[in-house]
Amino acid sequence: MGLPGTDFPGLGVGLIIRRGRSILLYRRTRFPEAGSWNIVGGKVDHMEACIDAVRREAEEESGLTIGEIRFLCVSENRFPEDGHHWVSLIYVTDDFTGEPRVMEPEKLPEFGWFDIDALPDKVSKFTIHAAAHL
Repeated sequence: MGLPGTDFPGLGVGLIIRRGRSILLYRRTRFPEAGSWNIVGGKVDHMEACIDAVRREAEEESGLTIGEIRFLCVSENRFPEDGHHWVSLIYVTDDFTGEPRVMEPEKLPEFGWFDIDALPDKVSKFTIHAAAHL
């Protein structure tokens, strides 16, 4: 067996949550790209539909209730320095309720809304790729 993303390419999902011209980003503490600002998301569990995984991950990480989701793009990223390889389906929504909060402080200790044209200096490859498709 092995671990997805390190022993073989992992399947992930990500969600751009939009509010007007701003997108919600969380700062990562774990590899790959520790310290980068990233859209919410994570790995797809065995036998879990990708659309269900992205909703689950987004709600677990942000505390928001997610409504309608649309497919945006596929993002494949290899991180030789971290030993990770991920293929992720990226989705987008502006349909949500609630206010975001820190739900997993050990993994995602801070968040912010960032204008799509004024993203932070250290942004994940997934986020850069996804934002280019908006």
